[in-house]
This record gives sequence, C-alpha cells and structure tokens, in this order.
Amino acid sequence: MGDSVDVVAAVLEPFRWLVSVIMVAFHDGLSSAGMPPAAGLTWTLAIVGLVLVIRAALIPVFLAQVRAQRRMNRLQPDLKELQDRYKGRTDQASRQAMAQEQMALYRKHGTNPFSACLPLLIQAPFFLALFQVLSGVSNASQQGTGIGAMGPAQVAQFDSASIFGAPLSASLVHGGGDPATVAVLAVAMILLMIGCQFLTQRLVAARAMGTQDPGSPLVRQQKILLYVLPLVFGVGGIFFPIGVLAYWTVSNLWTLGQQYLVARSPGPA
Repeated sequence: MGDSVDVVAAVLEPFRWLVSVIMVAFHDGLSSAGMPPAAGLTWTLAIVGLVLVIRAALIPVFLAQVRAQRRMNRLQPDLKELQDRYKGRTDQASRQAMAQEQMALYRKHGTNPFSACLPLLIQAPFFLALFQVLSGVSNASQQGTGIGAMGPAQVAQFDSASIFGAPLSASLVHGGGDPATVAVLAVAMILLMIGCQFLTQRLVAARAMGTQDPGSPLVRQQKILLYVLPLVFGVGGIFFPIGVLAYWTVSNLWTLGQQYLVARSPGPA
C-alpha cells in the first residue's frame, strides 16, 4: 500500500507544481493590481484563473470529443444491426466475433465508446493535484513550510483566507472555520455544481437521443450518466475543501457553456 501511495504522489508531483505555479502567478498578478494578497477573494480569483487556463488548454480536446460523439451517433444504426444479428447467441465464439465486429465498426467510424470521457480524464490529475495542495495547506501552515510553488508566507495567507466567512481550506467532512458557515457555503456550491452537471448531461443526452432508437446502447448510457454523474459530484463534494469546490463549480459552468454552444451550433462533424 505504501509503495502505491508513493507512486501516486510521484506521478502527481509535476501536476502539483504546475497547479501551484498557475495559482501563484494569478495571485501575484491580482496582488500587483491592488487586491489584498491575503484576501479570500484574491485567492478565489486565482483558483478561477487556474480553471480558465486548464479549460482553455482543453478546448482542442473538447472539439475532438464533440466530433467523436457525432461519429458515435452515426455508428448507432450499424451497432444496433450488429447486436440484433447476435441477439440470443451467448456462446464464446459468437461473443468474440461480435466484439471483433464492434471494434471494426468503431475503427471504421473513427471513434470509440470512451471518447466522451477524455476531457474528464485529462482534468483528473490537475483536480487531484489541486485537492492535495489545498488539503495540505493547514498542515503546511502549522509546520511553516511551502507546497509546490507556494512559499511558506503564501501558504499561511491561504490558510487564513476565507470567502463569505468560510475558509478556503475547510470542508464539510474535515471541518475548519465556523461549521454552520462552511456547511451553508459548501452545500450551496455542491447544489450549483450538481445542477450544472445535470444540465450539461441533459444537453449531451439530447444530442445522443435525438436521432437514436430509445433502446440503443448509447441512449441507455446517456440516461444512466444523466443521473449518475451529478450523484458522484454531490457525494464527492462533501469531502472537497471550499477552494476545490470553487474550482469544480467554475469548471462545470464552463462545461455547461460549451455544451450549450454546441447544442446551438451543431455544425459539421
């Protein structure tokens, strides 16, 4: 177990540095513009800046994802025909042949069933790195050490920074600050995060289901994700520090805006 933790920490270390470098750059820029360096709003805007940088860098990946989703939609009639052809055939040879033909269809259409998850997977190490940075602020502040590119003074600033009375390093589960204030802000952000995720998934599902057989695998998958993803974000949110909730809420708002623009301007695949 210890070796696995060490490996994960080593893999995430470059992301921790990159996340902290971007946050510090925005923080220093905002401080130079006249905002108080220790203010919670300054650090919150630095987190928002981090979101904008990461999501802007992911725009090419998002566009590739949209094209892959459209190719997946065109694939569905062929996939349904294949599944109907093998319906009721449960022997090993038939299952293997069906799997091979499915892969051939994916190659023919230039897509795969996991294409929709790509932006989320790419974001994951940055999100985990941010979670580690913000979760470790209190301990680092007590020990007088830095985290990544954040020096000891900046760590102490962040540890004492709050927004709407709730410390950015506090969370529902791990505490910090006034419990009632933290709970109100955390729950409000979690609900906003869940709402954005639900609306985003509805837009994605509407595109997937618009021209598809209601019983197709893609439609079933989208119906499941419509409720599962918001639930995952809601449960996970109780463990996130306020700063991480701010990151994920802004990121979900960005995603909702992207999907709305795609829904309004479908364009060619």
